Amino acid sequence: MQRRVFVRLIGGGVVTAAAAPALTACSSDLPAEALAAWQGPGNPPPPGTDPRRWLLAHAILAPHSHNLQSWLVDLREPGVITLSVDRGRLLPETDPFSRQMMMSQGTFLELLDQAARAIGLRAEITLFPDGVPPPDRLTDQPTARIRLLAQAGVTPDPLFAQIFRRRTNREAYESREPDAQALRTIAESVTGHESGRGLRLDWTGAARGEALRQHREIAMAAWKIEMETPRTILESYRWLRIGPKEIAQHRDGISINSPLVRALTAVGLFDRSVAPKPGDSAVAGQIRTFNERIASTPLFFTLVSADNLRPTQVAAGRAYVRAQLAATALGISMHPLQQALQEYPEQAAGYRQIHQLAGATAPGETVQMWARVGFAPPVSPAPRRGVEAHLTAR
Repeated sequence: MQRRVFVRLIGGGVVTAAAAPALTACSSDLPAEALAAWQGPGNPPPPGTDPRRWLLAHAILAPHSHNLQSWLVDLREPGVITLSVDRGRLLPETDPFSRQMMMSQGTFLELLDQAARAIGLRAEITLFPDGVPPPDRLTDQPTARIRLLAQAGVTPDPLFAQIFRRRTNREAYESREPDAQALRTIAESVTGHESGRGLRLDWTGAARGEALRQHREIAMAAWKIEMETPRTILESYRWLRIGPKEIAQHRDGISINSPLVRALTAVGLFDRSVAPKPGDSAVAGQIRTFNERIASTPLFFTLVSADNLRPTQVAAGRAYVRAQLAATALGISMHPLQQALQEYPEQAAGYRQIHQLAGATAPGETVQMWARVGFAPPVSPAPRRGVEAHLTAR
């Protein structure tokens, strides 16, 4: 075997695994500054001081597609936080209508709301104060205006305690399912909250054998499409951060700190501007690895909405992170599978199949979230850019 081909098989396999969100990036031994946000902002601010940065220090730990962290925050108005989407941090190929981006705005708002409650404040959230963006693109219109109000009797949310423990776990899961009481607890975290109104949550496990098989098959096929479509894999490559210097500089995206990948990158043997060729052996190997993990997944979670309007997408993001926080409290892992939910042409068949399987067949009904659920070894958190990186003067 020629040396160049040999290097590509080894290096390419590792790179491809980290390049896409369904597999595990090498996040061990990351630079301390990349994980500093997970240490928390310290004690709550004293009464009479501005609490907004303290609240934001919790909100920026929310899950986000590809770890883009596309949250822009304006603090110019006293006592108010204005949230917008950073349109320089989108996924136009895999998320062409920015549905996932809007859900990620929702995860941010939910954690911010929980942080406010923890210090006795009510976050009065007004969605789209300057108008709702069109369904096919995002604009400069803010997602939300949040006024912070001191109010007696504000009840802290017990899920707040899980914010710094929450992880998206892409590792292999054990074959055992969470028990029925655990699933009820997770479901109630959604259905008992305002963000869960109009959303339908469902589980598919061993008791629904044929449906479980179909979930696995759809997930495998959708992942293969994303891996083998040049423009979608290149979109992931854009957000790779390889080695301590890049990880510390960007503190976003998909972190890889493998010595081998770092060496290949340093000598120019991994070009992130070039998609793998058809039939690439490394890609095939990563598809097999993903398929093995999916084949052993004991349980799938779906969250279905009655429509796909922008406010509904935000609410679905809030509902999902609540479910994940509740799962975290129970020692249960969750891993979103967005590939078949993505609205680009190559995924049309999988999109239709997962909607049919989830019973989202009425006009407007949309599967907003689809995730693996189970037990897995602990993983490290993803890098975060820190509060100051999100501040802007609009």
